[in-house]
Amino acid sequence: MLKHALRWALALLMVFAGLNHFRVPALYLAMMPPQLPWPEALVLISGVAELAGGLGLLIPATRRLAAWGLVALLVAVFPANLYMALHELPLGSYQPPAWALWVRLPLQAVLIAWALWTTRPTAAVR
Repeated sequence: MLKHALRWALALLMVFAGLNHFRVPALYLAMMPPQLPWPEALVLISGVAELAGGLGLLIPATRRLAAWGLVALLVAVFPANLYMALHELPLGSYQPPAWALWVRLPLQAVLIAWALWTTRPTAAVR
């Protein structure tokens, strides 16, 4: 029951985050390291990946694949989160405290564990 609820929570988080990439792309463009090519395309691609991952968590046949896709996405966007912390970039018009930007980095590992744990088969299913 807990896994089910947490899987839905993560799915909703990812779907809303993915939609936000299309609603407010400037928010994500601002945290994009300048060394990366095609920042606009990368923002849209990551939004699609979050949407697909979130929706995929809700479909039993794609659940594990979606979790691993989200793991890959979270690893891929880590440099942008690090860049944001190093340069203390704002989130739109909001400037989070520096500590919050740094706390966000290990939270990526929490999201990875969350995705993998909530999609891991239970002992009865194995």
